[in-house]
Amino acid sequence: MKRRDFNQHLHRSAIALALSPWMSAVAAPTEKVRRWFANPFALGVASGRPRADSVVLWTRVLFSEQDRAAGTDPLRVHVEVFVDAALKQRVQKTDVVTDDARGHSVHVHVQHLQPGTDYWYRFRQGDALSAVGHTRTAPALNADVRQLRMALSSCQHYEQGQYIAHAEIANQQLDFVLFVGDYIYESSNPQYATRQHSSAEPKTLPQYRERYEQYKRDPMLQAAHAAHPWVLMWDDHEVVNDYANDQDRHYTDPHQVLKRRAAAYQAYFEHQPLLLGPDVDNRANMRLYDQLSWGKLADIWTLDCRQYRSVQVCRDPVRGGGRMVLQCDELSDTSRSMLGQAQERWLTERLSHSNRQWKLLAQATQISSTSIPAPVGRSYWNDAWDGYPEARKRLLQTVVDAKLQNVVTLGGDVHCNVAANLRLEPNNPQSPIVASEFVTTSITSRGLGDKPAALIRESNSDLLHYRSDERGYSLITVTPNAVRCDFRTTKFPAGSEAGLKTQASYVVKSGKAGPQPA
Repeated sequence: MKRRDFNQHLHRSAIALALSPWMSAVAAPTEKVRRWFANPFALGVASGRPRADSVVLWTRVLFSEQDRAAGTDPLRVHVEVFVDAALKQRVQKTDVVTDDARGHSVHVHVQHLQPGTDYWYRFRQGDALSAVGHTRTAPALNADVRQLRMALSSCQHYEQGQYIAHAEIANQQLDFVLFVGDYIYESSNPQYATRQHSSAEPKTLPQYRERYEQYKRDPMLQAAHAAHPWVLMWDDHEVVNDYANDQDRHYTDPHQVLKRRAAAYQAYFEHQPLLLGPDVDNRANMRLYDQLSWGKLADIWTLDCRQYRSVQVCRDPVRGGGRMVLQCDELSDTSRSMLGQAQERWLTERLSHSNRQWKLLAQATQISSTSIPAPVGRSYWNDAWDGYPEARKRLLQTVVDAKLQNVVTLGGDVHCNVAANLRLEPNNPQSPIVASEFVTTSITSRGLGDKPAALIRESNSDLLHYRSDERGYSLITVTPNAVRCDFRTTKFPAGSEAGLKTQASYVVKSGKAGPQPA
């Protein structure tokens, strides 16, 4: 079976992947076979962190009440990796022991693989066999790559629509899925709910686990994970809306915020194909920012805009978090950072010395300005890069100082499709365009109303495309000559109409900063 046929089959059978009984497996004669009452692989399978010689494979074992009564710890899970979709040519087999301390999650760092190669994998425990997943390694670092194709996605509020974007993503021919934040939502909004969260707002590790379990059971999300490796970054809703470092919008004691953050980070690790989890010495810390090189074609940085950032400027004394601010002197404070000093230094060093054709900066939110006129001056949204203008200037100054070309930023969070110019002085035509930006709309989460979106669009000349009325994802195609973005969308709520369409397409041509209509 070819990769295209496999993906089409996966798309057609997405619901079956989640709901069908698992297959029986034959154990070695010396192995005591555990008999399962319910499917332990009900959350599906996933792969991530693709490198030229390795990937990370993931699943999580679930226990029904009957299965838990039979014992849980320790649990040995078997992993098989194949080079063919028919699972006839096995190239690796290994065992992993997991336990309740990590939610019986399974993370396998499969190494010694061939670059630019398709692999298929599955897990087995006792008489239960998981669904089959497909993954692909990155090309060799010195490879002359002609194309990189990825799906850029974010913001998948379970209650606010169906994951039809993931159903299409599962059937696309992609190198990986780039997800830039808000994988789960801790909050609810009954006004826009088309389906319900199964529990109240999570604050503890068991509660976050339960929230992930509900999201992970969605068959279309499972299909997208099973079809492609994922490259992941978080934003705020994986912990709590608008949190900044150790601060939340309710002015909770920072010690309690960090305690909640530790639980949220642990649950995030337990449900994603990641190599490393929270720090052993401080469970509220977890390094997620990273760099991925795709042959000679591109460097991709995934940047953490939540864990290390300075708190939002000019916060409301009663309700913190994001808001529009006016005449706020804190905006000019050069010590404030979106990324934190250590991550800023790391990025500056890596970006300045990158010699690959394209430099892609993947981060959670929008870098271009969405400020609007006010009675005195302009008003700025303090939770995005508009609230961190000196940090934004430092980032773009790095591009200028290193004389870099072909820098494209990729974002999410704002539930809008955006194609924009990036300048040292936003919206100033006298300031040269130094980089390009694409922001994807949400998978499901509602966007701005038509009037505020129109005001933002009309008030910021750098915004070449800005629409918040539709849901979906962005298809990013990178070649030596250009980066193309196709905004793939459907109306809100997602699932109320069949399929997705292309809302608009833009390209950034090599050597010329700024998106252009395709």
